[in-house]
Amino acid sequence: MNRKIMAVVGLTGVAALVMTGCSATPAEPDAPVTITYTNFISNDGNEANLAKIVDAFEKANPNITVDVTTLPYSDYGTALQTDLAAGTVSDVFDIEYANYASYQANGVLAPLKVSNPSAYRQSLLEAYSTDGTSYALPSSFSDVVLYYNKDLFDAAGVSYPTNDWTWADEKAAALKITDQAAGIWGDHQPVSFYEYYKVLAQNGGKFLNDDGKTVAFNTPAGIEAAKWLVEKSGTTMPTIEQGQGTPDFDTNLFKDGKLAMLHTGIWVFGAFTDSPANWDIAVEPSNGTKASAVFSNAIGVSANSKHIEAATKWAEFMTSSDTMVQVRLDSGWELPPISDDAKLATYLDKGAPANRQAVFDALDGIALPPVVANGQSEMQDIMTEELVEAQAGRKTVEEALASAEKRINAVLAGQ
Repeated sequence: MNRKIMAVVGLTGVAALVMTGCSATPAEPDAPVTITYTNFISNDGNEANLAKIVDAFEKANPNITVDVTTLPYSDYGTALQTDLAAGTVSDVFDIEYANYASYQANGVLAPLKVSNPSAYRQSLLEAYSTDGTSYALPSSFSDVVLYYNKDLFDAAGVSYPTNDWTWADEKAAALKITDQAAGIWGDHQPVSFYEYYKVLAQNGGKFLNDDGKTVAFNTPAGIEAAKWLVEKSGTTMPTIEQGQGTPDFDTNLFKDGKLAMLHTGIWVFGAFTDSPANWDIAVEPSNGTKASAVFSNAIGVSANSKHIEAATKWAEFMTSSDTMVQVRLDSGWELPPISDDAKLATYLDKGAPANRQAVFDALDGIALPPVVANGQSEMQDIMTEELVEAQAGRKTVEEALASAEKRINAVLAGQ
């Protein structure tokens, strides 16, 4: 799963060029057409899987040919910006949630007439909709769940986590299981921007004000959410000095049977295949509001495509067809965004973790990352820096959030 958020650069200038392009003129339904599709999602091992889906689509739609270009993720953003500026963008192209708002606002994406909206998980479909209109279709997703070691819970006489757990339940279990002398820790949750916006949502708060021009986290709810993260350090979670925050520290601790609970994504399932621990997952606990972090990719149709009807057919097939679902599940190529649980039965029966249903239950309440047109990486870095300052004890949580508020607002003012 590509979990990095691509930087949104040069969209203002791109928009001017896009908006001056020719108006879209859908092809006649029976006229043979070739549509172009540029993607990064199949790069590095899933090219053949994408080809299977293309072949099935062309067989079902003999008058439509899909011309595929696959680029490495690291090159994709720059190539897309160049194509948009030059007016050579493909009819259909991959996007990520972080790019959606800017692309939609700047007229890059065509509004889509989705033939079967109910085929999609509604929370994912709505993530790429504006004012009730879809401008892109979710193509895949991953989310964050709570991993737990059953053996450590059993040894401490603590009941396993459920989807209804609260922060208080998690803290109580973590405190009871933690045995620092034996090197056993109750909990691990990264201290970072990506965790903070999520726990803020779980606590009923929000990161940005509605205008997107100032932050909204320096509130009692925001302070409580920050304390939920940083105060684990040294109590139920190792400190920075003990290794917390270093690459793979948390997954190795869990694999070694020294960690009772771990907040991380479903992309880590494979890392625990050979773990001797008896483990499972649940939806992450909340403090009043269910909110799980979701990372997704989507497919958009160019507003300047001359074949919007055919392009939309391909976009829907690539994101909701039975062929796509089967290919993804058979190959382990991320998860399809569909709503029909019956079609996902083979995924639920793939073995550990036993409670794979939690992956889909987590979508009932999602927390999407706050996104700004410019300064995204600066915003993320500042938030993480300030939280780590509080974790290290160099600032209070209140001081860290006040500083983050001032610094991020300055970045947003320069948009």
